Amino acid sequence: AGTTTAYAWGDEVGENNANCRGCKSQWEGNQTAPAGSFKPNAFGLHDMHGNVSEWVEDCHGDYANAPSDGSAAPVTQGCTRVLRGGAWSINPKLMRAAVRLREVPDFRTIIIGFRVARSLSPAAK
Repeated sequence: AGTTTAYAWGDEVGENNANCRGCKSQWEGNQTAPAGSFKPNAFGLHDMHGNVSEWVEDCHGDYANAPSDGSAAPVTQGCTRVLRGGAWSINPKLMRAAVRLREVPDFRTIIIGFRVARSLSPAAK
């Protein structure tokens, strides 16, 4: 979200900024929080850290072979997919913006979700 910090709000987890084990929110380590329970990031997006890990479009791999235009890495047979954002039951270090977890696409658990998104035209940005 246009930052150089570990989290959208800074480099420290702080208190009540997200829902994770050690984030000091009312849901800490017990369950998901309702959507929009925490302050939005600079783009106006809520809950980008913690709550549930989110599937993203990329296959997991090193950045050396990633497209240089910022688009998603191509999906290939047998690729593991990227999860980002951390979750309510895990360590706050795993919800840092730079962390990419991976899993097979058909893996299911109560700490993984998805975010509905849409592309914006250049004029709408």
